[in-house]
Amino acid sequence: MQYRRLGRSGLQVSELSLGSWVTYHNQVGTQAATEMLAAAFDAGINFFDNAEIYADGQSEVVMGEAFKALKWPRLNYVVSTKFFWGLNREGHSVNRKDTLNRKYLMQAIDGSLKRMQLDFIDLVYCHRPDPHTPIEETVRAMSDMITQGKALYWGTSEWSAGDIRAAWEIAERHHLHRPVMEQPQYNLFHRQRVEKEYARLYEDIGLGLTTWSPLASGLLTGKYRHGIPAGSRGALENMGWMREQLQDPAKNAVVAQLEGIAAELGGNVAQLAIAWANRNPQVSTVILGASKLSQLQDNLGALALTPKLAPEVLARIDDVSKAVTQ
Repeated sequence: MQYRRLGRSGLQVSELSLGSWVTYHNQVGTQAATEMLAAAFDAGINFFDNAEIYADGQSEVVMGEAFKALKWPRLNYVVSTKFFWGLNREGHSVNRKDTLNRKYLMQAIDGSLKRMQLDFIDLVYCHRPDPHTPIEETVRAMSDMITQGKALYWGTSEWSAGDIRAAWEIAERHHLHRPVMEQPQYNLFHRQRVEKEYARLYEDIGLGLTTWSPLASGLLTGKYRHGIPAGSRGALENMGWMREQLQDPAKNAVVAQLEGIAAELGGNVAQLAIAWANRNPQVSTVILGASKLSQLQDNLGALALTPKLAPEVLARIDDVSKAVTQ
């Protein structure tokens, strides 16, 4: 496992990390989460990603209980959460849902700290942009979380390059804590934002990336080439909205060709896809998702494939996938 600085910050995160979207509480309870966190940590992973909205807050509870059981020194791991959608179980309120206003943010961080049983959270993200709240209000609230010692670094997730730059410039102008990182989707089928839209930000403001969905929600594992397998993410009742994209004929045809390239390198298509995202020098860490220990262990095999992605191999991958790339 290699470690990379998070943008221009001094914080170092493992090149592969472990997230909890879909899995924690829905597929993975506290005991299984504890086992997977321990295995990930033993493999060198030091960053664990979460969000308030995951399982309506219960993902944070599961991860917090696992941290408590593992009793790791707090300096040895990095944990994140994200704010925007609010919690459904707390009911509807104009200042609770789909917002980044100060009232919501300053209470949301307290809720996450309580659920995760932590004194502070290392990385906090604005989970989506909020066009109805002035960016300056959001920047000041996120900066204040850090000033108050409730968080160490803040960033964004799925924001436009223009909004990220605006937030950074507001913070710079007013001597506030600047956004350090962005968490975008990045995989072989979804790459334009990371590779084109954000291109100027890496050098201009030192933006770091903690990318999600390296396997395109499982499509790049090859498991959906012949339908939706029982027990898979696509089979979950609350994931019905993604079934059509998981069975996309054109993308599954690409996966079939990628399987051949992966086999030549001594791996499988999932490992190849993770290694492909990992080889991008702008990516600080690639967030993995796993519903069982064997899946996590298999995905960690991507570390062996990353150095094998020579320019000619990358060119073959691009040639195979370019027709379905966004």
